[in-house]
Amino acid sequence: MSELPPPPSARTLGTSGIAISPIAWGMWRLAENGRGVAEAARLVHAALDAGITLLDTADIYGFDGKSGFGAAEALLGEVLAAEPGLRGRMVLATKGGIVPPLPYDQSPEYLRGALDASLRRLRTETIDLYQIHRPDILAHPQEVARALDDAIAGGRLRALGVSNFAPPQIEALNHFLGHKLAATQPEIGPLRIDCMENGELDQTLRLGLTPLAWSPLGGGRLLDPRTERERAVAAELDRIAGEQGVSRSVAAYGWLMAHPAGIVPIVGSQEAARIAESVQALAMRWTRRDWYGVLVAARGAPLP
Repeated sequence: MSELPPPPSARTLGTSGIAISPIAWGMWRLAENGRGVAEAARLVHAALDAGITLLDTADIYGFDGKSGFGAAEALLGEVLAAEPGLRGRMVLATKGGIVPPLPYDQSPEYLRGALDASLRRLRTETIDLYQIHRPDILAHPQEVARALDDAIAGGRLRALGVSNFAPPQIEALNHFLGHKLAATQPEIGPLRIDCMENGELDQTLRLGLTPLAWSPLGGGRLLDPRTERERAVAAELDRIAGEQGVSRSVAAYGWLMAHPAGIVPIVGSQEAARIAESVQALAMRWTRRDWYGVLVAARGAPLP
């Protein structure tokens, strides 16, 4: 059986013209456990040295329910202040629009302030990809679009994205934007295949969006499967991983990257070795039989 096309060594972020790596590194847990600047810098170097150029954070990363809002951005900002040359090696992505404990706010006033605060914490003049973290039902997409377009016109942003938006919400915001969306960030993984069957990935193909997959390992459940379905998916990935000499997590990344939508998995590990290991997914080769084998295990039922 013929193999599916291999993933490219670089991708373009939507229609923005910005070149990105086919794998990203996420910093959701960067500020945990008292991690200091030196350790954070080691992780940044691990990603960049492995060829991972898209680094993804958010203003809410580091918030523990009481404090820590902006902590991950601030820690990365300290790394960049100590080594300014790192900034030019990365495509820097962050997110805003969540205000703890009030859930979501995408009013123009809030977005302008949130963006300014992210720029200060990250110690940079421009954010390469700014993503609305979760949709604010009370915000008119035309007003959100105006605030984002103004930020691009002012040189503070280069490209726009959304995270956890439903397809109709993406359509609405994109309709009003002068600078169209470049990316969407839903949860996608072998344990979360909704996007493959509800039209979300079809929309990315139609609009030219790059899908960035958060939690591709199911929040770690894929590495420690508990349910019958999770064990079935893990077993199928292990079979393919064993044949190609990679780990289960690498096989999960490779499975996502084989999709024609150009899914970019966001590696969430805060261990340098596992960050570096993830790029082995680029060397994987998939047949339709193997790819659909994982999908069937994930569905828990045969294909129709």
